[in-house]
Amino acid sequence: MANPFEDMPKPLPAATETSTPFWAGLREGEVRLQRCDDCGRWIFYPRSNCPGCLSNELAWHAVSGRGVLHTFTVAHQPTNPLFADETPQKLAIVELVEGVHVPSTLVDVAPDAIEIGMALEPVFETTEGGEGVLLRFRPAASEENR
Repeated sequence: MANPFEDMPKPLPAATETSTPFWAGLREGEVRLQRCDDCGRWIFYPRSNCPGCLSNELAWHAVSGRGVLHTFTVAHQPTNPLFADETPQKLAIVELVEGVHVPSTLVDVAPDAIEIGMALEPVFETTEGGEGVLLRFRPAASEENR
C-alpha cells in the first residue's frame, strides 16, 4: 500500500518575532539562548519576559550547545506519518550546560547505546529543501565535553 503522505513536506517550526534570533543562530551554525540581564537566568524556550523575575531585559548569547541527556524515549511508531522515514525516532530532552532543557532528537547513535547523562553536542541539520535548520544532538566526541 502506498504512503499517502509520501509527497507531503514535513512541518517546520514557525519563527515568531521573539524566537527569530534562535532560528537565525541555527542557520549560522550556533545555538543562541536568552539570558536575563537582571537576574542572570538562562532561558529556553524564547520568550519576552524572564520566568524568574519577570524582567523584559533579555539578551541573546551564543552558547556551545553542549549538554547531557536528561531523558529520552525511542518511538518505534512514527509520532506523525510524515516522520515515518525517521523511525525509530530517538526523542530527547537535553540539559544544556547553562541548565535549560531543550526538546530535540538524537542522531548518530544506536537506540541501545543511548544512556541518561551521556554527553551530547549539537548538530545543525538543514531541512529538506533548505528552508530551515533544526537543532539535533549526537554523542559528544569526548567525555571532556560533559
